Amino acid sequence: MNIPFLDAWRKRHGGGRAPAAVESGPGGGDPEGLAAVLAECDLLRARVQDCGVRLDDTPRSLEALDQLPPRWRDDPEELPWLGNDAGLYLGTVIVRTVPGAHWHLTPGGHPVVRLASGREILVVQAGLDWAISGAPELSQVYGEAAEG
Repeated sequence: MNIPFLDAWRKRHGGGRAPAAVESGPGGGDPEGLAAVLAECDLLRARVQDCGVRLDDTPRSLEALDQLPPRWRDDPEELPWLGNDAGLYLGTVIVRTVPGAHWHLTPGGHPVVRLASGREILVVQAGLDWAISGAPELSQVYGEAAEG
């Protein structure tokens, strides 16, 4: 999957790939910078603000997202972008609230969340599935991650 804002991040940080320390999690590189870029989710934030939902990086906000009418499904061009943002937002909530969770870039440059147990959550895929079909719910994926 091509994620344009990661290309910009890579250019700012001097290369085609993220530093190994960022790819493997905490302990070097600029994991906070990567986390900040991944947390932007501008399209999702704009669409849900129109519905009165505030994304405050909490599990409760994931529950609020799950309750929204899926109007984005009416726009096939916007659907994958919104799903991508939903997945990145899900990952942001997990990273900020589940102890030991951190972002990890796969060798192909795809962002996933790695839990303290070593389990990886394909948050972007979960966000796309949620945007397209409503399942699994974002709060359900979060609950599974919080359990370990």
